[in-house]
Amino acid sequence: MQIPSPLGPSHIHGPHGINAPHAPFRGTAAAPEAKSQAVGDRVTISPAAEAAIQAAEAGGIRHELVNRIRAEIAAGTYDTPDKLDAALDRLLDEIG
Repeated sequence: MQIPSPLGPSHIHGPHGINAPHAPFRGTAAAPEAKSQAVGDRVTISPAAEAAIQAAEAGGIRHELVNRIRAEIAAGTYDTPDKLDAALDRLLDEIG
């Protein structure tokens, strides 16, 4: 048996205060963690990140390469069967 709400199904409650009973859980305080022997934080940078940093610091865009590739695309010689086969092989290796 369902009892309908006298306010209807689309009733939206008004604003609530931020004080109790809506206050967060007030359990016992956790014991402070023992400090580790480490003096400070450490960061380890992966080889891929190192390569990206060096590439970014190397001067940015290699305009000669970009211009050569644009010319090959415009001439229709950039996509060769060998390049497509290599890309397909890499894709299949990654998937399976």
